[in-house]
Amino acid sequence: MRSVFSLNKGWLFKRGESNPINPDDSFERIDVPHTWNNTDGQDGGDDYYRGYGLYVKTFPRPLEEDTGIPSGERVFLEFNGVGQSATVYLNGKLVGEHKGGYSIFRFEITDYIDDENVLQVVADNTINELVYPQTADFTFYGGIYRDVCLITTGASHFELIKDGSKGIKITPRLNGESATVDVELFAVGGDSVRVEIAGQLACADVIDGRAVVSVDIEEPHLWDGKNDPFLYACEAYLIDGGKEVDEVASRFGIREFHMDPDKGFFLNGKSYPLRGVAKHQDRAAVGNAISRENMEEDMALIMELGATTVRLAHYQHDQYFYDLCDMTGMIVWAEIPFISRFMPDAVDNTVSQMRELITQNYNHPSIVCWGLSNEITIGGDAEDPALLNNHRMLNDLAHRMDDTRPTTMAHVFVLDTNASLIDLPDIASYNLYYGWYLGELKENEEFLDKFHREHPSHIMGLSEYGADANPKYHSSSPRKGDYTEEYQCVYHEHLVKMITERPYLWATHVWNMFDFAADARKEGGNHGKNQKGLVTIDRKLKKDSFYLYKAFWNNEEPFVRLCGRRYVDRNEEETLVKVYSNQPEVSLYVDGELVDTKKSDRIFEFMVPISGEHTIKAVSGVLTDEINIRYVSEPNKDYVVEGKDVINWFEAEDLDPTCFSINDSMESIMANPEAGAIVGQLMERARAARGDIAERAMQNEQLQKIMGKMSLQTLLTMSSDVSHEEIKELNKILQKIKK
Repeated sequence: MRSVFSLNKGWLFKRGESNPINPDDSFERIDVPHTWNNTDGQDGGDDYYRGYGLYVKTFPRPLEEDTGIPSGERVFLEFNGVGQSATVYLNGKLVGEHKGGYSIFRFEITDYIDDENVLQVVADNTINELVYPQTADFTFYGGIYRDVCLITTGASHFELIKDGSKGIKITPRLNGESATVDVELFAVGGDSVRVEIAGQLACADVIDGRAVVSVDIEEPHLWDGKNDPFLYACEAYLIDGGKEVDEVASRFGIREFHMDPDKGFFLNGKSYPLRGVAKHQDRAAVGNAISRENMEEDMALIMELGATTVRLAHYQHDQYFYDLCDMTGMIVWAEIPFISRFMPDAVDNTVSQMRELITQNYNHPSIVCWGLSNEITIGGDAEDPALLNNHRMLNDLAHRMDDTRPTTMAHVFVLDTNASLIDLPDIASYNLYYGWYLGELKENEEFLDKFHREHPSHIMGLSEYGADANPKYHSSSPRKGDYTEEYQCVYHEHLVKMITERPYLWATHVWNMFDFAADARKEGGNHGKNQKGLVTIDRKLKKDSFYLYKAFWNNEEPFVRLCGRRYVDRNEEETLVKVYSNQPEVSLYVDGELVDTKKSDRIFEFMVPISGEHTIKAVSGVLTDEINIRYVSEPNKDYVVEGKDVINWFEAEDLDPTCFSINDSMESIMANPEAGAIVGQLMERARAARGDIAERAMQNEQLQKIMGKMSLQTLLTMSSDVSHEEIKELNKILQKIKK
């Protein structure tokens, strides 16, 4: 029978080595999981190390405890994730290579292993055109950042090598009041298999490395999302010469689902709205080298929010997190990192990553779709025949490997709604950012409703939407682009109501559950981070918008929450106090005196006169929450993004509408020769500062469309290289140029 031995402890590491060498004093002692970008990949320098790192570990061949003889006849190395590529050597010999930073891979080392061994792994996150991802708004960490182990088996064993296989594929299908569970097993050697499910036994012969059994279950206990995430256990044994020689086990759930173009998602025949979040895996200071405890904390926060779905972006996540989704009933969108820019030389890599994603995750009942790509047209021609062929190849592959789940895509918001990619997957979603990067909040529903009218048979969702917020920034008149916690609330208040009123959206995912590292970002007072999260990257602070969604989605945990606890200093004689709650009625007290009692739907607003320091208390039954605020004669400059309160400099009533201003779109400004020439000089610097989008826009038609629709004000607010004085002067100049 197989044995598993952890190899996480006792490694030596040196950055910059691209070939195996003997370690010396310059090597660092570390344990894995480990990444070399946990600091420089999050500091906003747009210069994190992308190169090679050499890992070295010595270990003895494992022995059986009871006999002292070598364990197993076959030996395998298992890596759960190495960013982004890996070359593995054992005792000076090349064992194998793997390209792709997010999936499990294994090598057989039976012919390489000795009594004492030296394992050397070259991890590689260099910039190249062969391995996805290479262009995206997040940090591509390097290193052995997930678990490593040694597996020993007998000569006959369940498959371990092909696409990181588990050796077992379970397909449950409901048939009225009963279910049939088909179990495919893949083996090297062996005569037959025995399978046990819910007290039932089934056997089959191994033919050409494959065995298939079916088990019928009467009145099956359904996996029903968060309502009842019931899991069955399947245990399979490989028989050789009459003896059990290997065992694999997997949990699975019996459920059925479908998406309706008008009514959204249905689970087990009942409407089950998918309203949730997307997430990246990284954290402050540790990067992507996270622990199981970290993953459990993430899931606990998502469950507290009341979400029913999570989009695991933009790559394959750790198997343990998919397990958590199975156990909690969280519906999952799983995808590969085919993102932002089509690379013709990396077609094979998209295929291998899709094969690994499906092979390794097929048995998870939480997963309901396979994501082909994300915003792939942001970096090129949406009708490029090679790009379309790549997607058709992935779509066909997913359907061949799995006929139980649909394929999907996340489209960038400037993709034409009649583009060829719209019809390619089974279902789709758009990433929309009206009200943040461009346009007005109402344009989100206008876009979706127009699409729904013009494409009534298409199943469409909202795969990303969000607004950045730095919790130290605040305003009583929040506006788009100011990075305040208050504007993030205004944004999400609009979107959550919009979503609630549109049942046709098959799934919606807030971008993002957590702030995450994007080293190219230089904006919003916290460089190196995308701050659209509802929770900060260290998981220590829940932004006010977190409680907005909790109020709308979590009806099981009664609560009342006062917003603005970090907005202490207020420069107005009457201030807005906002409360989020899933209760129908809230009373507000100021310094112990009742101000008002209101009935509302999740959002409660009170206007409160202030003159000094005040204690504000919200009460709903036995539920209470309390904050302190104070009146100040001058605005607190620490509440303004990097000292640039751009949004509030130029109110609409102060501007001459017949002339240009920073409130006009880049497209309209650049169309005017005089205004375009002036702005063009300043934008050279702004483009360089905005690494994740604008720096590449000059060479990219899709990105030019995105930036063209943004206001000049939005683009300059996002730039840390344009000063307060320069923007004021630019606006004065534009106000002298007639439209």
